[in-house]
Amino acid sequence: MERPNAWKRYSAEQLDALHYLCEGYKSFISDNKTERECVAASVRMAEEAGYVNLAERVASGEPLKPGDKVYAVNRGKSLMLAHLGTEPLERGVNILGAHVDSPRLDVKQDPLEERNELVTLDTHYYGGVKKYQWVTMPLAIHGVVCKKDGTTVDVVIGEDEADPVFCITDLLPHLGSQQMTKKASEVIEGEMLDVLVGNRPIVVEEGAEKDDEAEKSPVKAGVVALLREQLGIEEEDLLSAELEIVPAGAARDLGLDRSMILGYGQDDRVCAYTSLVAQLDCKEPARTAVTLLVDKEEIGSVGATGMTSHFFEDTMAEILELAGETGALALRRCLAASSMLSSDVSAGFDPAFASVFEPKNSAYLGHGLTFNKFTGSRGKSGSNDADAEYVATIRRVMDEGGVAWQTAELGKVDAGGGGTIAYILATYGMSVIDCGVPVLSMHAPWEATSKADVYEAYRGYQEFLKLA
Repeated sequence: MERPNAWKRYSAEQLDALHYLCEGYKSFISDNKTERECVAASVRMAEEAGYVNLAERVASGEPLKPGDKVYAVNRGKSLMLAHLGTEPLERGVNILGAHVDSPRLDVKQDPLEERNELVTLDTHYYGGVKKYQWVTMPLAIHGVVCKKDGTTVDVVIGEDEADPVFCITDLLPHLGSQQMTKKASEVIEGEMLDVLVGNRPIVVEEGAEKDDEAEKSPVKAGVVALLREQLGIEEEDLLSAELEIVPAGAARDLGLDRSMILGYGQDDRVCAYTSLVAQLDCKEPARTAVTLLVDKEEIGSVGATGMTSHFFEDTMAEILELAGETGALALRRCLAASSMLSSDVSAGFDPAFASVFEPKNSAYLGHGLTFNKFTGSRGKSGSNDADAEYVATIRRVMDEGGVAWQTAELGKVDAGGGGTIAYILATYGMSVIDCGVPVLSMHAPWEATSKADVYEAYRGYQEFLKLA
């Protein structure tokens, strides 16, 4: 049951639409490399499309009616969009759910250290990374510093051409014979992921007041002075900061034929962006259209901004209340009757590592939106497993919409595995299936996708939101 290559069937008009979508997508992931940045940009796009803050409607008590479009933000890191349909909410809604966090390096709370006149930032890696992939490449710092006076300083250093960049050093091969005998997981240890940020000592002018810290660590003192001068923050303010180390630079076209995209954070922002745009382009839905962009998926969907929080459920309760469908039973009925696409990436078949894939049940770049009936590891551990009836419904929707799609598992049965937010939403009793864009080099600093798959994901999400 081989699925055809999507590139072979595009009209000139579709190729134009594909190009337009992918240019917007490349800009989105180039400009937004943290969950906070993704949510803020998504809110701006939503407001331009006519969405209003749900909190304002709750405060005013103004009822919601079919056609209304609202959004809710959770701590600046998660977002829910809802476009109310003509059918009662109690009959269920259609949900696209993706995550906007990606593997990275987080700066520790007390990070600055000077050793041998080199100053580094200590980091703690976030999500499933191959640590050796993060050394010797240009890195940028994104995030926020929250001060005790209540002000917040936004930080982006390393993206503008005039900015400095940062890096993590590695051992030269001439002295690396012992290092090269280690397992890949041990070549670079977690505590070695120190980001180089300074080498120039501060110069204390003659006659100036004695500064013991500057004399003890003159390069660090110079870095602290720059933080004070350029960002208006003190070293102690780093205690209440969220600074993320990410690859510096923009997403680029990949390949001589420009058929692919190379960029950071495509897991899972490729599905987040296509879900967002499909939601914003949705016209007069019958069932209410909902898109969730959540945080913390890469570390188990935990915490106040992860999918396991009550943010989604509480927001749905507020929407039902304003729509006149009150009570806990109406909410439960709504959630149980809903349908969801857990929009997360899949592993693209890589011929360089063919031994870990089962070719017949793999996702191939350029063959369209990928559906994973189940994920998990080994014996489907930790997986949602979509029922056959729902899979049949999805097949019909995609085929009637002319969407290029394929099915896959995440590699060979005993090769490993992974999970998504699907199982969390399935606890409400709703129908859920994983689907998304196949990716090469998943979780690496730079990941690769096919533009055709990005386009088909958008088209597939559009068709799903029409599901009655």
